[in-house]
Amino acid sequence: MSVITQLEGHRYRSQLALSTLMLGAFVVGTAELVIVGVLPLVAEDMSVSISTTGQLVTAYALGISFGGPILNALTTRYGRRFLAWMCLSCYIAGNALAVVATGFGMLVVARFLTGSIHGLFIGIASVVAASIVPEERKGRAMSMVFGGIAVATVLGIPLGTLIGQTFGWRATFTGIIILGCLALIATLVFVPPVEGSGTGGFAEQARCAFAPRVLAMLAVGFTLMCGQFTVFTYLAPWLEEVTDISGGLVSAFLLAFGLASAAGTFVGGLAADRSTTTTLWGGNLLVILALGLLYLVGSVPVLVALVLGIWGLLMFAIFPSLQLRVISLAGVGGNLAATLSASAANAGIATGAIIGGWVVANNGVNPLVVVGLVICGVALPAAWAAQWLKAPEAGQDCRFVAPGVVESADGPVRV
Repeated sequence: MSVITQLEGHRYRSQLALSTLMLGAFVVGTAELVIVGVLPLVAEDMSVSISTTGQLVTAYALGISFGGPILNALTTRYGRRFLAWMCLSCYIAGNALAVVATGFGMLVVARFLTGSIHGLFIGIASVVAASIVPEERKGRAMSMVFGGIAVATVLGIPLGTLIGQTFGWRATFTGIIILGCLALIATLVFVPPVEGSGTGGFAEQARCAFAPRVLAMLAVGFTLMCGQFTVFTYLAPWLEEVTDISGGLVSAFLLAFGLASAAGTFVGGLAADRSTTTTLWGGNLLVILALGLLYLVGSVPVLVALVLGIWGLLMFAIFPSLQLRVISLAGVGGNLAATLSASAANAGIATGAIIGGWVVANNGVNPLVVVGLVICGVALPAAWAAQWLKAPEAGQDCRFVAPGVVESADGPVRV
């Protein structure tokens, strides 16, 4: 067998593995937010109020933010492939618990458990994706994982909502179980064994994963998501009041935004392969400019649609670069750090929704875009300065990295 044939075979197997990870991410991404589309059905079935049913969203988010890192800490010594299929198995069981739930409390528990597994799975999938491709393709590999979640937002959630409205909310989660079984089988067949980037015990992993340089990157991700979701959470009423559109046109604008977001994840993967650091601060800057344009053209529907497409393209484009930098900067704490990105992002989303709600309640929708722009602006200096952060070398205390010049995929960097 020629070298070229071997390389082509390896790339084919890698693509199958990445597609499998993308399917798994699609499953957990759909399950995370599809609940929003069936909340009224759950409220009626469980005989609780809509506001109480909203706790199901909170429980899942708390699972991602806190349960994911805790589960990772308890499983640091296990192989990533083993944990990937274990995650999917437990995720299937957790959603089965939701399907058979006889009370609201049981449903809340099921949502927290599946949220925790979601956080662990995304971290594992990120590490596996980065491990099975050459250095120059890691960004594109990472975009496959986050692309699964982005596609879930565009395709999985509307379909899941339609199934729920037609056959009942339990049918929605039954569909998720079926997709989860397919992802599990594909994982067992196509995903190769991967040890992961973290090799130390829990104490060493935690020391490296919570090193200041890693926390700085997580803060950038948190702040960017906070600023953007301050606006995005209330984008529909903003479009109705500021742009003066309603009904199906609002849905069309939001669909276009979602499609652009899904495409942006893959564009971000290509950009990450060129330069993770430039993609981070450059993407941050472009998001600020897009929000500024949205504020300026808010009353012109055609221009708003165009700017929303640009913003959607940028919204998740930074995530492949952010995840790669977090894993790299954590050194032997890479496995644990990989789950912290999802925690930071979800914390940012929740905080942005709270800030946006406060703005709308006290000042209406008009200032939303400006507030979101300012928050994203706070992240820019940190995103720019992050290019000088240096990953620890083997055997080096990961809390303290000496200054110097290092060679990276982005060229020589002084730290």
